[in-house]
Amino acid sequence: MILIEKILLAHDFSKSSENVVATAMEFAKIFHSEVVPIHVLPDDMTNEKVKSLLHGTASQKLQETAEMLKNEGVKIGEPMVVYGSPHRVIVEAAVDLNASLILTGSGETQKGEKFFLGTTTERIILKSEKPVFVVKEDVALNVQHILCPVDFSATSKRALKNAITMAHRFKADLTILSVCELQGSLWFTSEGDRAIENESRYAGHKENFEKFLDEFNLAGLNWKRETRKGKPAEEILSAISEKMIDLLVMGTSGKTGLNRLVIGSVTEKVIREVPCSFLTLKSEDIISLQLQTSIQDIENHYNTATQLMEDGFYEESIEQFKLCLSINNMHVPSHYGIARVYEKMNQPEKAKIYRNSGMEILNRIWDLKIEQEARKLRSS
Repeated sequence: MILIEKILLAHDFSKSSENVVATAMEFAKIFHSEVVPIHVLPDDMTNEKVKSLLHGTASQKLQETAEMLKNEGVKIGEPMVVYGSPHRVIVEAAVDLNASLILTGSGETQKGEKFFLGTTTERIILKSEKPVFVVKEDVALNVQHILCPVDFSATSKRALKNAITMAHRFKADLTILSVCELQGSLWFTSEGDRAIENESRYAGHKENFEKFLDEFNLAGLNWKRETRKGKPAEEILSAISEKMIDLLVMGTSGKTGLNRLVIGSVTEKVIREVPCSFLTLKSEDIISLQLQTSIQDIENHYNTATQLMEDGFYEESIEQFKLCLSINNMHVPSHYGIARVYEKMNQPEKAKIYRNSGMEILNRIWDLKIEQEARKLRSS
């Protein structure tokens, strides 16, 4: 079962890129992905000898990276050495390859700067419709707590859907954060009126948050919701620091300002200052469920169904369990498997039906064994 089919690994051969490669390797192992390394050279070189030398060096380094990943059991696509503006070429390559994800570093920290986001990475996020995973310098991929801020928009729905699947796969805690922006005093004649308005606004915001979450199946996760008051970017960054967040998953479309329509002013501020690795999503999902339809044996169907259940793909899990039953309708683990899925979906009546059917089959098998033993005794 493949959740993230293809990762485009942007490799610049810097010291910090070692961690980017290590993260790509772990990601590929966890999500059964193919990794395609890419390095971009400038297209304004006039000396052909220098150009050829740089191309050869880059190709060799990419091949070494590919071999290292391959030796770790990672599927590798053909490494790419290309020319042009790095952010433009990487975004275009992701489209041409139909990559599920662009994985890149955040850039090396400069002296005097607490956090840093390189110009190329920021432009990739700005221009790419593909999800972008940004690895912070010296931060290993050890995802134990995921934060997903939501503003009830379509992009935040996409972000949360993907965050849920990643929380399942990483077995991580998930915090879903929503921030209610309060009205300033400029529009009110008194502080009392402003306070009344803001309390009403906050109550309505919490109600909308509950309705938003009703659309998602969060069964099987260790998760919690959190509603804050204030400026969204500041509250998101505060939550990351307070909760020791390992991964931020965030939608990247904005609503305010003509020059902020692509990623949004909140997202722009957050990604420039965020201390942890982060994933941005715009119009495409990182998770693309692909099942191997050629599988015919029960064991593989059953294993696939079990993994789907653990990842929160409950309907797809039931389909795989039912494929087991289409091969052998007395496969008890599949009956119990469907029951477990329905329990996670909070459908106890359906769970009871499949659990009872599994028990009936076990009883029949037991009765047959007793009958066979009795026949042996009589014949002896």
